[in-house]
Amino acid sequence: MASIDIKGVKKVYQGNVTAIHGIDLAIGDGELVVLVGPSGCGKSTLLRMIAGLETITEGTIAIDSAVVNSREPAERDIAMVFQNYALYPHMSVRQNLEYGLKNRGTPRAEIDSRVAEAARMLEIEPFLERKPRQLSGGQRQRVAMGRAIVRQPKAFLFDEPLSNLDAKLRGQMRVEIRRLQHRLKTTSVYVTHDQLEAMTLADRLVVMNGGRIEQVGKPTEVYDRPASLFVAGFIGSPPMNLIPLEALKNIVGSAVLKDLPTETDLIGVRPDRMQTGEGEGFVLTGTVDLIEPVGGESHLYLHVEEIAAPLVMVMPGRPDLSEGAVVPIRLPLDALHPFSTRTGLRTD
Repeated sequence: MASIDIKGVKKVYQGNVTAIHGIDLAIGDGELVVLVGPSGCGKSTLLRMIAGLETITEGTIAIDSAVVNSREPAERDIAMVFQNYALYPHMSVRQNLEYGLKNRGTPRAEIDSRVAEAARMLEIEPFLERKPRQLSGGQRQRVAMGRAIVRQPKAFLFDEPLSNLDAKLRGQMRVEIRRLQHRLKTTSVYVTHDQLEAMTLADRLVVMNGGRIEQVGKPTEVYDRPASLFVAGFIGSPPMNLIPLEALKNIVGSAVLKDLPTETDLIGVRPDRMQTGEGEGFVLTGTVDLIEPVGGESHLYLHVEEIAAPLVMVMPGRPDLSEGAVVPIRLPLDALHPFSTRTGLRTD
């Protein structure tokens, strides 16, 4: 295991195109950190620089306190799991697992021991003599993970490893990856654009946008207190409702919102914090435009006359409401998130 320290790292491509803008990030020994963000935000580029697959324009990356900028990927003692599995199609599962160890001159007995342990952990023992083409997508991904595990590296790097799997398999593999990481306690950096993966896997989330870090924190911290409008909109499904402050003041009066920082001009509220009925906070009146049943909960899309964009509210079960119904929408005061559209940042 090892810590990974990223200091002032910048990546500029030909034509003066900057993909990474001076990132600083410290990843602790044994920690699972998830880099999350939309396509093109720089998360995979950063991962590839840690792996040594991309050169670093400026700054340093240290693994286990040793700067690795000039080291080849094979010299960094990391193992990478790719979204396309990257298995050798002409080799059996066993041969795929053994390949890297044999190249390093590992003794035969140790190879057999490591392969047997990885196969047992990943429940791929029945497939050891099969070729990759004879396996399902989930089984191939287990083999790809097994190939990384047998290396016993200082760190695992995952580049969107579940994106080729269907929803059910993704859920199963998320559990498997988290269970394995807890067991092995190997420092891991995981890249995904899927916020559900990010929220359920991470010890800490790193939310990226435009080659920069927007926020770093535990998943619950990032969800409960987004640092910017980008994070507020990207983390959470449905995303946070964003309401112009002036529109709210016109509805409930300035006195209710008098204690907000002066630069605030936008108020955010999570759909799952909005409520109906009486209680603390203030109440808006909305008309139900659409009800979406989503398993054990329902998403209500509401029109409030003074607010241009529809509001989304999450309610448990299947509420006894119909489209066109007029409902009170209560916003608890502790559910409000103040932002500035000028800076794009939280104001409190």
